[in-house]
This record gives sequence, structure tokens and C-alpha cells, in this order.
Amino acid sequence: MIVHTQYLGNQELLKLQKTVFLASSNISSETVLRVYDWATDMRSRRECVVSGFNSKLEQDVLHFLLKGSQPIILVLARRMYKVIPKELQKALTQNRLLIVSVSNAARQSKNTAMMRNKWLCEMADKILFIGVTEQSSLYALKVAFNNKQKSITL
Repeated sequence: MIVHTQYLGNQELLKLQKTVFLASSNISSETVLRVYDWATDMRSRRECVVSGFNSKLEQDVLHFLLKGSQPIILVLARRMYKVIPKELQKALTQNRLLIVSVSNAARQSKNTAMMRNKWLCEMADKILFIGVTEQSSLYALKVAFNNKQKSITL
């Protein structure tokens, strides 16, 4: 159950068309390179990307996006940061980042991550699932939100 939602940054970003990016933790290196190309493309098109940016590949995508100027929404599956990570500060001051906390838990857990991912899928205009198999914790969401899925040529 989501206890509360807390926002830090530009809440106007919620009104934009949003592509949610969710990646499994097991990704082939070939897929990783194609996702990097996708992230670079999203950056150059200045499209809003939303994610928990939690898996290794999601963190890499955030790194690419922070070098651009497009809007980013980072959704935490734990309580809001007490200290904003240095790599996020510039995007916050540029008014192109929104950080959302959907749990007051001290740390992310499997349950809070699942809640966060469901919240992401519900608010998305498009969803890009990467590396999701039937064994993945993201599989049920991929099936449930099939109508919003966006595919990239991988």
C-alpha cells in the first residue's frame, strides 16, 4: 500500500507525455548497447523519461539522460532523499527533474519496488520494458499494461 507521495522538483513535468523505462536486472550486452542508443535518442528528442532508475541498466540510462536537457522523472520506492545526490542537483536547479517518493520506507524493498513500478505503469503514456521474461518480477506488469507498451528495435 502506498502510504504517501512526496514530490521534489518540477511537478509540471507530470503533465508531459511520459515514457516509462523499466529494465530487468539480467540484460545481454548486445541489448545494453541498443538501450544506450535509445537513451541518447530520447535525450536528443528531449522526451520525458520516467523510471525508478534502480537496476544497473536503468542507472546507466539516467547517466546518459542527465547529460542532456530533456525532462526526467525519478520515482523512488523509499522515502525522499535527505541529501540530494550530487549527480541530480544540476538537473533539479535547471527545473527539468522531478523526484517522486511513493513510500515512506527507509529502504527500497521488493514490495515497495513493485508498488513503485505499478505506479509508474499507471501514470505512463508509453512503457518500454527491457529484458522481461516470465521469470522477471516485471512480467505481471508487462502483461497488465500491454496496451501502453512501446517497443524499440533491439
